[in-house]
Amino acid sequence: MWKPGTLLLLLLWLASGELQQETEPRRLPPPGKLNFGYVPAGVYETLAHYEPGPIGILFHMVHAFLYAVQPNAFPHDLIVKLAKDKFGAIQTEYQKAIYYEIGFLVCAAVGLLFTILMPIAGLFFCMCRCCDNCGGEMHQRQRKNADCRRGLLGTLLFSTSLVITIGVLCAYAANQNLSSQVKNVRRLVNSNMRDLHTFANDTPMQIEYLISQYATAKNKVIYDLDNIGPLLGGRIHDQLDKEVRPALDQVLNMAGAMRETKEALESVNASLEVLQDGTGKLSLNLGQVRTSINHTLNDTDCHDEDSDATTAQLCRNIRQSLSQLQISSNFTRLPDVNAQLEKMNDVLKTDLSAVVQRGFSSLNDTPHMVIEQTRSVVESVTNLVDSIGNNISSFSKAFPVQSCLSNFTIFINHVHAKIEDYYPEIDKMDFYRWIGCIALCCMVVLVLAFNYLGLLCGTLGYDKHASPTTRGCISNTGGTMLMAGVGFSFLFSWVLMGVVTIIFLAGGNMEKLVCEPFHTKELFKVVDTPYMINPEWKNFIPGYMYNDSELKLTTESLYSTCKKNQGIYSAMRLDKVFNISSYLNTTVFTKDVVSQLDSLKIDLRGIILLEAEGRQNLLDFSEAGLSEINYADYLEEVNKGVTVVDLLSFARELEAQTDLMPKSNLQSALKGHVSTLRQIHRQQIVPMEQSMSALNQSMRFLERTASDLPNKILAVLDAIKAAQFLISQNATHLINRESRKYTNTIIGYFHQYIEWVKTSLAMEVAPCKPFSNMVDTAEIMACSFVVDSMNTFWMGLGCSTLLLLPSIILAVKLAKYYRRMDTEDVYDDPETIPMKTIPTYDTMNRFPRASAPPRHIDW
Repeated sequence: MWKPGTLLLLLLWLASGELQQETEPRRLPPPGKLNFGYVPAGVYETLAHYEPGPIGILFHMVHAFLYAVQPNAFPHDLIVKLAKDKFGAIQTEYQKAIYYEIGFLVCAAVGLLFTILMPIAGLFFCMCRCCDNCGGEMHQRQRKNADCRRGLLGTLLFSTSLVITIGVLCAYAANQNLSSQVKNVRRLVNSNMRDLHTFANDTPMQIEYLISQYATAKNKVIYDLDNIGPLLGGRIHDQLDKEVRPALDQVLNMAGAMRETKEALESVNASLEVLQDGTGKLSLNLGQVRTSINHTLNDTDCHDEDSDATTAQLCRNIRQSLSQLQISSNFTRLPDVNAQLEKMNDVLKTDLSAVVQRGFSSLNDTPHMVIEQTRSVVESVTNLVDSIGNNISSFSKAFPVQSCLSNFTIFINHVHAKIEDYYPEIDKMDFYRWIGCIALCCMVVLVLAFNYLGLLCGTLGYDKHASPTTRGCISNTGGTMLMAGVGFSFLFSWVLMGVVTIIFLAGGNMEKLVCEPFHTKELFKVVDTPYMINPEWKNFIPGYMYNDSELKLTTESLYSTCKKNQGIYSAMRLDKVFNISSYLNTTVFTKDVVSQLDSLKIDLRGIILLEAEGRQNLLDFSEAGLSEINYADYLEEVNKGVTVVDLLSFARELEAQTDLMPKSNLQSALKGHVSTLRQIHRQQIVPMEQSMSALNQSMRFLERTASDLPNKILAVLDAIKAAQFLISQNATHLINRESRKYTNTIIGYFHQYIEWVKTSLAMEVAPCKPFSNMVDTAEIMACSFVVDSMNTFWMGLGCSTLLLLPSIILAVKLAKYYRRMDTEDVYDDPETIPMKTIPTYDTMNRFPRASAPPRHIDW
């Protein structure tokens, strides 16, 4: 059964509120961490901290004195045992109690002894003075150090009175501090009540915010469902692309090789035609040049060795070198490659590149295929996501949170009104207390007034030339006031000490047994002791609230959690009332979503990487006859060069030999032949060399291409076949893996929402700082306001009361030096008659006005 006090705890049933649905879906950024914003939080105004100000120094002094009086550790075990036995164990544990209270008992004994003996001592003192003893004799014997003793006694009495004054001022300050702090009680109480209202008013808004943020997760899920093609299909495509693209790239490379092969064959035919035509023309022109040079060398200058032996020798050398002017290569014997070219033209009628591009397009269409194949599942999951929000809304309506909050607010108002009714009584009681404390202080002040007036009058009215019997009225009044102060001291001191003892015992024990253990949390340990409050409950709070005393919920943990301003859900362990973790658990929220996403069936067999046309095209390429070409014959002719000798070198040599001849018609004719040779080189040799270079490159390319071409084609076809098999047959594992990742991403959004709700509940929703503030406020009012002030009061008043004893003694002794005496010591010639020669028996002649003879011991 729920107890009446547990109504407050129902505030945190976080199923309350209504799920806020957005009318338009938000387009969220790509998958990642969701941003739920910050839970709106109210501001609590209570500052449960007290700074006493300057009077804090007195508080610390009292604490130090109490520690000296009671240095023992907090009696945890003793208090627990006494509480469990309802103080029945005091008979067996009294020794431990006495040991703990020994300091207080000693001080109380001293105070009690003072209270009892002081009036008795005053009574005997009065009786003694009535018998002219104890300073009651109105005769003052003269001493040599009388002035010194009077000054010393006056100084000591003034110093003592000054210390007593300080003690009274401390007591008065403590009394005033308590009265002024009582006025702050209303402000603190009102502040705490406002914080409770803030707590009650903000909690529904915070719960509503938590529930409304489901829309953030929902919209992100819908976004990913709407983009299942790019997200899931894109990841599948990326994984397949790593395996498939190399095979398609090989086919694409083969398509490029086909085009280059055709171009190489065309280049071979063109170069071969140029070389065959140029070879015939070059051979004819070189023959004509040889004939012309031979005809020129038949000149007479070449045969007249008597006239010019050098020219004849040069002519012979030129004639011998003419045999080098002939072609070296014979391209006419090389066959053409028209057959291969014709086959390549047939192969290239099929655009293999376009076929490959269709394969790429089919692969790239994977996201669209995923969209089409998962359309029904996406619609089902979308409906489920909407139904989850509806379930949250319907579930929250089952709990009367608003009525509980209204009742709690009414309860707060009722309690506040009751407290307001007590304020006049508190003010009246504080006034009476203030009056009583002032009256106690006035008792000491009255004694101080007589002391100070007595010292003032006695000091101002004292005449050192006057004899004790002739002292003035002012001086006599000062002595009388001092004795009046002594009388009031005897009348009031025992009353003051009795009151101080009572307040000391109450306030000191409150400080040591309540206030100090509260700060060290020893008090919480006592309250949290298992089976102490109820023998059947291990932990009282969960036992009272949830009938589960084994639950780990203690007063200390509750106070500490609220002190950190964390949520009341975690502080009060409200999961026993409503377990948000089990309700918001991923399996509860998303089991149907997971079931639907697990039913995704994606079939990629519609992806065709290479059509049959492309496969046949590759096979035709391997049968184009490139291996039938005799590459050795071509390369052999190409490597021979165009002519036997470099025509430019031959022309330069001929020109050099011609320059050695004397100028003549022979020289001019030979220079003309040099020019002809250079022209032949420029117009025929250079184009033929270029064609030979092109032929060489083309043949080498064709040779490389034809090398093991059928095996290369088969390797490409095998790669395509393996890639196609991967897509059609073995992609199931890949699809399942990526589908699981996609499902985990979707579920991850729910998980993020759930974790955010749990964290917000524990840390931000309904922060229970007002409840710890109430405890702290009670501690401040009880300990800082009342106990510390009253302890400071008894310390100041007690010190003043104790110092009344030396004040009485000093005042009695000092009064004899101020009051007018009835008799005095008289000497005829005191400066010539030594005191030690005065007979003790001649009283009538030596002391005519003395009431009694002096004694030598008084001198």
